[in-house]
Amino acid sequence: MNNIQKEFISIELFYSNACPSWKETLKILGDALKELDIVNNVKLVRVETFDEAVSHQFPGSPTIKINGQDIFPTKQDNYALGCRVYKTPGGFKGSPTREMILEKLLRAKV
Repeated sequence: MNNIQKEFISIELFYSNACPSWKETLKILGDALKELDIVNNVKLVRVETFDEAVSHQFPGSPTIKINGQDIFPTKQDNYALGCRVYKTPGGFKGSPTREMILEKLLRAKV
């Protein structure tokens, strides 16, 4: 996988402590970055208030953004504190799968 970007301007994981699945997502994201030999410190952004949710266009916890763009965009236009679910091959889950994240990382553009 030599043709992928080795660095991204920023990778952020937006989360709320009310939704514990962000910890699993952080681990999966870290594993995917390591697998692709991408060195990057994921910036953790805790969202604690409704105003922060609106400001960050936060569709729920956890949310991964690369260069400010949600890698799993939604059509949601009203934001709030809450848990996010992802449609995975195994059904709806609180975290995307490693394969889902790998695909998005491979497609990401700086």
